[in-house]
Amino acid sequence: MDSYELAIRNTVEVVTEDELKELLKKPEKSVYTGYEPSGEIHLGHLVTINKLMDLREAGFKVKVLLADLHAFLNQKGDMEKVRELAEYNRRCFEAVGLKGKNVEFVLGTDVELNPEYQLNVLKLAQQITLNRATRSMDEVGRNMDAPHVSQMVYPIMQMVDIHTLGVDLALGGIDQRKIHMLAREYLPSIGAKTPVCMHTPILNGLNGKKMSSSEGNYISVADTEDNIRKKMKKAFCPPEIEENPVLQVLKYHVFPRLDSITLRRPEKFGGDREIISYGECETSYAKGEIHPADLKSACTEGLIEVLAPARDYLGL
Repeated sequence: MDSYELAIRNTVEVVTEDELKELLKKPEKSVYTGYEPSGEIHLGHLVTINKLMDLREAGFKVKVLLADLHAFLNQKGDMEKVRELAEYNRRCFEAVGLKGKNVEFVLGTDVELNPEYQLNVLKLAQQITLNRATRSMDEVGRNMDAPHVSQMVYPIMQMVDIHTLGVDLALGGIDQRKIHMLAREYLPSIGAKTPVCMHTPILNGLNGKKMSSSEGNYISVADTEDNIRKKMKKAFCPPEIEENPVLQVLKYHVFPRLDSITLRRPEKFGGDREIISYGECETSYAKGEIHPADLKSACTEGLIEVLAPARDYLGL
């Protein structure tokens, strides 16, 4: 797989692909993603984490913004709480493999409270309408039926983060698209370069609904093997390909990290079978060659193997 194919795999959009191709030719290039500190790092976060590791392999320096101030503005807790969570999340990112050479973690409050940063926020605030700021937060903000002023500052800060960190590429879930498009439109007005923007899909929870802590429909990097097995056993696995959470786990988490999975089946049901690509897995499942229970079992063992280093690193 060449560097371009590696960079774009499992993405839903790159703005723009031609700009990315030019960026890949440069000897030095960088990418960032920001994460609001949260209680658990789960498979939803791992979509972009896996992509950051792909981009590192493709030659990018990776910068991870531990967005404590953003979390505070988005009503995720007081500053003491979100800073504690930021440190725990950093350890989780390292645990799943995002560490070492060409990986830098930046705490939001270390770069976002200086005068130059704040002046750039105010300059952009003069240009962006309240309506545009509100719309950009539709997918990421809490209680957006009655938003607070702090939540309107949020997307402008995210734009200035891109400039302050000096990165070439901004990575995020597709829910970040409106904020990234604001960045491409307005950052040049403060003398900043236009970032390439890359977006990954938002995956379903294990029950087929939106992944959320209130639903408890996710797998955390801190889950034990027993918990992973229990959760995956209950996972929704329809005969269809579309919106199938088990296939999503295989596509976005297992196959990017493992060369193959093995179906363990009695001889009367076809016997054991090794599958060496996600494409083979999806095609066989669509044809009815793989039973949902066997798919879930193989997915479970693959996911346990992928997350094993994380559990060891965290001492679980």
